[in-house]
Amino acid sequence: MTDLVPLRRALLSVSDKTGLVELGQALAARGVDLLSTGGTAKALRDAGLSVRDVSDLTEFPEMMDGRVKTLHPKVHGGLLALRDNVAHVSAMNRHGIEAIDLLVVNLYPFEETVAKDGDYATCIENIDIGGPAMIRAASKNHGFVSVVTDVDDYEALLTELEVNDGSTTYPFRQKLALNAYARTAAYDAAVSNWMAGALDEPAPRRRAFAGTLAQTLRYGENPHQTAAFYTDGTARPGVATAKQHQGKELSYNNINDTDAAFELVSEFAPSDGPACAIIKHANPCGVARGTSLAEAYRAAFNCDQTSAFGGIIALNQPLDGETAEEIANIFTEVVIAPGADADAMSIFAKKKNLRLLTTDALADPKAGNLTVRQVSGGLLVQDKDNGHIGLKDLKVVTQRAPSDAELADLLFAWKVAKHVKSNAIVYVKDGATVGVGAGQMSRVDSARIAARKSADMAEALGLDTPLIQGSVVASDAFFPFPDGLLTAAEAGATAVIQPGGSMRDNEVIAAADEAGLAMVFTGMRHFRH
Repeated sequence: MTDLVPLRRALLSVSDKTGLVELGQALAARGVDLLSTGGTAKALRDAGLSVRDVSDLTEFPEMMDGRVKTLHPKVHGGLLALRDNVAHVSAMNRHGIEAIDLLVVNLYPFEETVAKDGDYATCIENIDIGGPAMIRAASKNHGFVSVVTDVDDYEALLTELEVNDGSTTYPFRQKLALNAYARTAAYDAAVSNWMAGALDEPAPRRRAFAGTLAQTLRYGENPHQTAAFYTDGTARPGVATAKQHQGKELSYNNINDTDAAFELVSEFAPSDGPACAIIKHANPCGVARGTSLAEAYRAAFNCDQTSAFGGIIALNQPLDGETAEEIANIFTEVVIAPGADADAMSIFAKKKNLRLLTTDALADPKAGNLTVRQVSGGLLVQDKDNGHIGLKDLKVVTQRAPSDAELADLLFAWKVAKHVKSNAIVYVKDGATVGVGAGQMSRVDSARIAARKSADMAEALGLDTPLIQGSVVASDAFFPFPDGLLTAAEAGATAVIQPGGSMRDNEVIAAADEAGLAMVFTGMRHFRH
């Protein structure tokens, strides 16, 4: 193996024809012999380039609707032969195998077919066989062969050839091989995960996950940690697919918190009215509905103004000028919304460090993919928490039933509690959170913290009546003892929503009745760790 390998012969077979003609022209201008297949060959010929069909090289025709065309010794031998191995060179000469120095392949659009809800047969037909086989062969032999699997690498290839007078260097080929193996791994992961879903197999023997680099981050959660952001190719609206209009690059923590904010606000359909969620360190510090986005923002902000400083704001409707003016009054890291009008864009333009992201749509709260968490030596994989509760799902367990107004607030509180770290306690009044307790080891402590923060906020606002007085309360999991529920009642809550299911439910219900509370069970919990 030598460092510099002259590029004399290239095999091009691509599904995505972007940049193909320009690449072919540049290679031809260097005297590179072009081999190709099917539609790729036609596109090159239509551009006036001289191209040999792979079938002419192999002396074997394409068959079975193109399923068999490159699976041949004269292709794989040309990719795999070690040019400094006498036996390999002798075999090439004996069997008329020509060395292939460059392979340019991008695969059948399997991921795109799945994203478009292709039926089973169509998805199967879009599984590439010859492409991955050639990519793996060329990548293994990167000592002599360059392999390009991504349109974005065309320019780098041409620059490499320019700098090295038509040759490629070993480090360059190594990097291409790394990219190529990652591509085939991601492709196989997409196929296997799709098949697991198609066959309704929740726990296949092996799981593979893959992503495409979207951004190299300055650091991770802390400055001493390296980090990067990868997208998984799904079309779900959110931080990964959003358009950033202004502000510096998102950080690791920005991305994590923005995702949490947008997933929460997506619980509230735009048709049900404006809604706003403010997130700090992945937990809601204020969520509200209103007759306008500005009103919803103000109500969310007044839940916990201290925590809202430097937070992430998510809106369920396009950002307007009035709301932008309100938001611009304090330091905010990120605002994410389905859109933004010209007035809002103009107002935010004066805040150079404020990131504005638009998504064109909300995420579907009843749909989603798997969630994955790494633990030492393994991965924890589960369905995304898409559980939802409606009025018909509630079971009244106390002597007093909730009023219509309480029911509306209970359902609102339940949606928010789903997005609060456990143990979660959420107080809501008139369509707005008035106290949030998150991430405590004791549910009683969460109830107390939320009540205390609410009292502090009422004092800051100069209110005579505590915000929490007359509120409802949601608990993401059951109350194991009456103490947590009674803490909420003492703080001013009048109605409770919780999953139920404790061995002491009867004690908790009795305590609720004695305190005059209305309580409903959902039969579903929303732990979030």
